Amino acid sequence: QVLLAETGGGLVQPGESLKLSCTSAEIRFKYYTMGWYRRAPGKARELVAAVDDGNDVTYLDSVKGRFTISRDDDKNTLDLQMSSVKPENAAVYFCSARSPRTDRQYWGQGTLVAVSS
Repeated sequence: QVLLAETGGGLVQPGESLKLSCTSAEIRFKYYTMGWYRRAPGKARELVAAVDDGNDVTYLDSVKGRFTISRDDDKNTLDLQMSSVKPENAAVYFCSARSPRTDRQYWGQGTLVAVSS
C-alpha cells in the first residue's frame, strides 16, 4: 500500500535546480518526522534531509547549502529544493514519514533524479 507519493524527479544538467514534492492522502504529516532519502545505483539508501515536527532540520553534509527541505503541514506536503545539482546527486529519491511515538516509518515509491550534461 503506497501511502506517500513523490513527484518532481527528472533529468537535469549539472548546476541546475530541481524540486521534489511529497504528499499523502492517508498520513497527516504534522504528526511525523519527514525526510528525503536516496539510493544511488550500487549504494545503500541514505538520509538526505529530514525535518521533525518542530521544524528542526538535518542535512547530509554533502548537500548542505544546496538542498533545502521544507514542510507545509496545512497542505500536507514535503518539498526538497535541490540547487547546484551535481552528477553524484543522481539517485532514486524517497519520501519518508516516521512516527516519533512508534518509530513506524512509511515510504513512497521513489522518484528518479538523473543528472547528465
